[in-house]
Parts: sequence; C-alpha cells; structure tokens
Amino acid sequence: MSTVSGKQFWFVVGSQHLYGDEALGEVKAHAQEMTDALNNSGVLPYPLVLQDLAVSADKITSIMKEVNYRDEVAGVITWMHTFSPAKMWIRGTKLLQKPLLHLATQYNESIPWATIDMDFMNLNQAAHGDREYGFINARLKKQNKVVVGYWERPEVQKQIAEWMDVAVAYNESFNIKVARFGDNMRNVGVTEGDKVEAQIQFGWTVDYFGIGDLVAYVNEVKQEEIDALFAEYTKLYAVDYGTYSKEDWEASVKVQASYEIALKRFLDAGGYNAFTSNFEDLHGMKQLPGLAVQRLMAQGYGFAGEGDWKTAALDRLMKVMSHNLNTGFMEDYTYEMAAGQEAILQSHMLEVDPSLAANQPKIIVSPLGIGDREDPARLVFDGKAGEGVVVSMADFGTHYKLLINEVTAFEPTVPAPKLPVARVLWQVKPNFQDGVRAWIENGGGHHTVVSLNLTTDQIVTYAKLVGLEYVIIK
Repeated sequence: MSTVSGKQFWFVVGSQHLYGDEALGEVKAHAQEMTDALNNSGVLPYPLVLQDLAVSADKITSIMKEVNYRDEVAGVITWMHTFSPAKMWIRGTKLLQKPLLHLATQYNESIPWATIDMDFMNLNQAAHGDREYGFINARLKKQNKVVVGYWERPEVQKQIAEWMDVAVAYNESFNIKVARFGDNMRNVGVTEGDKVEAQIQFGWTVDYFGIGDLVAYVNEVKQEEIDALFAEYTKLYAVDYGTYSKEDWEASVKVQASYEIALKRFLDAGGYNAFTSNFEDLHGMKQLPGLAVQRLMAQGYGFAGEGDWKTAALDRLMKVMSHNLNTGFMEDYTYEMAAGQEAILQSHMLEVDPSLAANQPKIIVSPLGIGDREDPARLVFDGKAGEGVVVSMADFGTHYKLLINEVTAFEPTVPAPKLPVARVLWQVKPNFQDGVRAWIENGGGHHTVVSLNLTTDQIVTYAKLVGLEYVIIK
C-alpha cells in the first residue's frame, strides 16, 4: 500500500528528417546512452524507456496517444537533441493527458572548440531546439516542468527524480478513494468541502459509510487473528502499562488490533486507500480507533480525523509522492512563545503518524476525555528533526486553495511525562510571527499533512498540474 510499483516514464527525443539517416542514427545512439546511464545512476525512482525518435507530427501524435492508453506510463520526458520544428508537436502535446518534463540538456557537456564544425553544430542544437519547443508548450499553456542542466550531474538527476515522484502521485490522485466512517465533526468549518468538485479537479472519490458498516467487520475478526497481531505489536514497540493492570492494558490494545484488522479488510475490499473517523460517531465501537489508525498510516493509507476527507486524500497523495517516508497527517495544537524559541506543537487526539517517529514508539493506554468510550491504546513518540513542508487544503466555495509553509522540525529536548500522545515540534518560516499570520490570513486549516521528504517545488508542480490555486509561505 505504501508505494506505487510498476510505473515507467517514456523518453522522447526530438529531431527531424532534415539531417539525414546518419545524423538520426547518432541522435538515437546518444539518446540510448543517456537512457542507460540515467537508469543505472541509482537516482531515478522509476525506469526511463527510450522511444522512437520524434521526427514527424504523426510519430509524436502516435507516441502521446500510446502514453495516454498505457496505465504503466506515468509521464513523458522530452529532449530536443536537434532542432525539432514545434508545429510537429502541437497535436500530440494537446492530446497528452499525463505529466510532461522538458529536459533542457545536451549530449556533450562542453563545446569542442578544437574540432567544432557545421556538422557538429547541426547535430547538437539543443539550445536552438529548446527555445522552439518551449515556445509551443507555453503557447499551449501546458503545465510542463522544465529541468535545465547537464544530464550527468547529480543535481539535474535529482530534479528529474523529484518530478517523477510528483508525476506518479498525479496519476495516483485519480485512484484515491476515501472511506468516511461517519460525517464531519459537527460545527467545524474547515473540514467541509465540495466532493463533486474534488472528483472533477483532483480525481478523488469520497464515499460515506455509517459506523455500523465498520462494526460489522470488527465483529467478524477472530480471536486468533487478534492474538497474532498483538504479538507483533509487542515485538515492534515498547510497552508501558502505566497505571493499568497487565490484563486491562492488553484488553485495550487487543481492541485496537481488532480495529486494525477490520479497517484494513474494509478498505481493501472496497479499493479504498484513505479514510476518516469521527469521535462523535462511535455507535457500537468500544474505543475511538487510535493505534489501529496509526498502524494503517504507517502502511501508506491516508487519514484525517473528524471526517476531514480532503486532508485524508491529501495525506495519501503525499505519501505516494514521498514513498511514505516521513510524511503524515498533523494538527496544530499549541504554541511555544518564549522569545527566541517560538514553535508550534503538532499532535492529535491519538492518530499521529509513526512514520515521523524519531524514537521507538511505545504503546500506552490512557483516557481520551471525548467520545465517551473506553480508554484507547495509542503509540507515543517524539517526532523527527528535519527541513520540511506542511500543506493544507481549503475549500473557499468558489475554488480550492492549497496553503504551503516551509518548516524546520526539531526533536523535543524536554520530557512531557504526562502527555499521552505523540508530539511533533516545528518552527515555521520565514519566522513565527509572519508565518503564523500569513497562514491565518490565507485561511490555512488546523489539519495538515507534513513531509520531511518533499519540497515546496514538488507540491507546486502538482498544484499546477491540477489547476489548483496555491499560496507559498516561506
């Protein structure tokens, strides 16, 4: 669930018949050498597959049609080895429905001044071809990515790799299905949204289920399955009985084990890869799912609390983009406002994603205080340090808007022995006052997705692909 496999990208190299078969043979040889080297670099997360040379409008159109048809092809990378007349690209580019990256590079790193002649000039016209090709993409208002630099350099390969992750997430966005167990938390504004528009613009399917539909699955879980999963818990996590007897502690944890098994079966049976819960909608449940939700998030399922389906879908999207590394649902809780130490404490009632854990999580049982149910089990840990990006999706009635804030996460240094939930701390950019003010003024929500593996540029690239308004706070 955590990763998307079997994807590839097509490498389409532009040229034309004007230069003759010998020149085209050299273009193809250069392109194959570059393809092999990029695939062997160990940097690209998905393979690059070289296609026939793009030397005519018919060939380009045929390639782009095939890209649209082939589910395993997540996008196209183009390179203008020579001058490729841009009118040849119009039809195919207009038809292309998948992400496009224009790699502005050339086969040779430096100009060979001692030997350069017109044969070399005619064959190596990337600077010429880039402008012609770039014009037509701009004219067509194609939201393509442009990466500039010599193809062997690590920083160029890294940019290609990051774009590949965005392109795969873009395609996966149309496969995101959110199961809502219960409705939104009553009287909360930010979790509302237009589900039809979200499906049109982002591809997200959002379905409601009464909590009884999940309870039916919980009641079918066998005791031996619960015991086996409980044994797995005790091997993976530290154990803290707190003030509970061992028997009461184990009973609470095993309730969560039954929830994990039931939730996973329900989600997988319906093809759902994200879900929400709501502490106001627990009829027939002994506890609010906590540990169970954390475990599923660690496996790559998107999640958000209080029925917030937008953030659950965004969580799944960013997990795909980041390969489920250091990425998860989050909520603003309380400020640290000591001079020079300003920060925001991030947490949730129970469901903090363990992919963000800096230390071994421990299982504890503690009262929840809301929901009027038994004391639930959850994983407690401190969050990792690192540079990251935090994202919030808001529906403004006329349009969706994405808030993006760069943050610096840091590991807590002061213990919090009475805090019964995981905690993540970060400083917002450009500074506490301006960052918080801008977030509030632009309508950023208290539910977010944070990633210490993704960049602002990747989030913006996705936003452009789906025509999503965005605001960057940094």
